[in-house]
Amino acid sequence: MEEKRILAIDYGEKRIGLAITDPLRIFPYPLTTILNNNFLFDGLKKIFGEYSIELVLIGYPLKESGEKSRIIEQIEKFESKIKTVFDVKTEFVDERYSSEIAKQMILETVPSKKKRRDKSLVDKNAAFVMLQDYLNSIK
Repeated sequence: MEEKRILAIDYGEKRIGLAITDPLRIFPYPLTTILNNNFLFDGLKKIFGEYSIELVLIGYPLKESGEKSRIIEQIEKFESKIKTVFDVKTEFVDERYSSEIAKQMILETVPSKKKRRDKSLVDKNAAFVMLQDYLNSIK
């Protein structure tokens, strides 16, 4: 039987960062970044075809004050479509500091300045941070 994985999504208006767990759901790792365009769901279908995904975590960007940010409506529509298209359980997770933590991780671990400027690196690592937090919270 194939082990079910958890996929984390850092939704952005230009790019979507993805991170996934290993088959035993112990370790998360940054997976990829896909463009948020007309081919977004084609890209997601490939990922869902390649991995057995049981749960999708979607970053929910609240402001520091706890208020909803302006992109929330888009994210809620996106989450609804994910549930419909892939028939999968979804959960929103607080992503307030995930991009900042991801940027710091990249600074510490990626020696090349040119590579550190790659914004897609931040997106998939922000998804990784959210997934790591989630796994820590359920242990």
